[in-house]
Amino acid sequence: MKTISVKTSAQTEMVDVTSQVQGELSKSGIEEGRLTLYVPHTTAAITINEGADPAVKADILMILNQMVPWKANYKHMEGNSPAHVKTSLVGSAETVLVSGGRLVLGTWQRVFFCEFDGPRNRKLHLQIAAL
Repeated sequence: MKTISVKTSAQTEMVDVTSQVQGELSKSGIEEGRLTLYVPHTTAAITINEGADPAVKADILMILNQMVPWKANYKHMEGNSPAHVKTSLVGSAETVLVSGGRLVLGTWQRVFFCEFDGPRNRKLHLQIAAL
């Protein structure tokens, strides 16, 4: 297992970690297989989506904030209940195919670490399995 450090700079943001993930994959020497990404935090997530147009990230965060507002009658008293809910909606793991030593992503796809309770120093675990 490999671990990537992710330093976030805002309460809510999507950080493109595709290059770091590809870098770890390249170091592994694995040509064909699967790469699993896992976020070991209850207020951060991982997703794959379009990275060419920054408006897509803004739209995703806007809709998540509309669906799960910061001000509501939450029972969890630490003040970060919306972050927990958003993490549950987005998810804490993704699996990406590996071929030719590269992540198999669509033309516009990128891997995003989603921060919902930042800024913080976070971890992203990678497990690469060869076929």
